[in-house]
Amino acid sequence: MTKPFVAVLMGSDSDLPTMQATLDVLKAFGIQYEAKVTSAHRTPAATHAYVHDAEERGCKVFICAAGLAAHLAGAVAGITTRPVIGVPVDCGPLQGHDALLSTVMMPGGVPVATVAIGSAGAKNAGYLAAQMLAVGDDALALAVKEERAKSAEAVQAKDAKLQEKLANA
Repeated sequence: MTKPFVAVLMGSDSDLPTMQATLDVLKAFGIQYEAKVTSAHRTPAATHAYVHDAEERGCKVFICAAGLAAHLAGAVAGITTRPVIGVPVDCGPLQGHDALLSTVMMPGGVPVATVAIGSAGAKNAGYLAAQMLAVGDDALALAVKEERAKSAEAVQAKDAKLQEKLANA
């Protein structure tokens, strides 16, 4: 049996700077991933073939990033019943708002979990994929819980510094 992995698909190589946040989160949790440039419009047959192949090899979650028309996540969701997370990339004249609407407005029965536009969404896509995989992996669930606790502690530490600064002002 192969180890489950996450497929991170990008509509263009220019999406990598945004999607690096996804790859960093997956890496931090020790989640195997594959990253690939493929297009819903320019390489539809290759996208279709990859999704089927990835499923056969153990892909459990697809994360799809695209800007502008942003049909990659929807196209992938139409091929697979695995969870698909869409990351709208902040590019073009509408700063990713067009990509957000293209990603989130899916017909009933073909869902795409859509995160925020840009790098914050890319980071959350990694966390969401980890949470999805953690449903069947207690060790990963604990790691996600511990990461959330560390994040809360960091916010509390920042507040303590702010309070000290304000008290001494």
